[in-house]
Amino acid sequence: MASVSGKVDPVVRRITATDIAEALGRGLRDFQAMPLYGLAFGALYAAGGIVILLSLTAFGMVYLAYPLAAGFALIGPFVAIGLYEVSRRREAGEPISISGIWAMVRSRGELGWMAFVTLFIFLIWMYQVRLLIALLLGLNASFATLPQFITVVLTTNEGLLFLAIGNAVGAALSLILFSLTVVSFPLLLDRDVDFVTAMVTSVRAVVTSPLPMIGWAAVIVVLLIVSALPYFLGLLVTLPVLGHATWHLYRRIVAPLPD
Repeated sequence: MASVSGKVDPVVRRITATDIAEALGRGLRDFQAMPLYGLAFGALYAAGGIVILLSLTAFGMVYLAYPLAAGFALIGPFVAIGLYEVSRRREAGEPISISGIWAMVRSRGELGWMAFVTLFIFLIWMYQVRLLIALLLGLNASFATLPQFITVVLTTNEGLLFLAIGNAVGAALSLILFSLTVVSFPLLLDRDVDFVTAMVTSVRAVVTSPLPMIGWAAVIVVLLIVSALPYFLGLLVTLPVLGHATWHLYRRIVAPLPD
């Protein structure tokens, strides 16, 4: 089957939970072998979360910290691009350097379109949270502290409805973005394909192995949210391990090109 660019579509293979466990093990070994790169990208991701959280505090919108932490997991695949390249180079026995990683990422123009898709869905997530707050908790709803917001959400009918609808919408957006990006980012880094083909291949991967892939999505979301709770500091380790593991899972999902 030909892709949008006229090239043959990548071959997608079925995976199991064992493949996910092995990918996590390989991801951990990559992080142990090249910890400075992992810590650097993890620190960049954590610093972004801290800056956004401080901005929310400065503007009196600290009550958005929880949806931010949940939505922040959506842009993880984009931030982890450099980690995919580290794993790719280590696997291929190529030298690893920041300049080399940056040059490779810049040479893949289609990654920019995937980044746009990722950030667009993240913005939709944050806007729908604000819309639900206005509709269910009041048009001018504002909370001085995060505990005050949590109290309202957990002790009022409107708050519980907001929590239920917000989590349902968030789960749907997360599943959509996961399906579009779980394979597409490493595929675009690895091969010369267009971003539409990459997204279609990613969706095919999820459809081919729905239960293992949804399980992988749940692992990513839970680990990133838990890691984000202590002021995003847990992301220093969680992001690089998950990023490296995603590369190795991609290698199991997408069959290599024939020689």
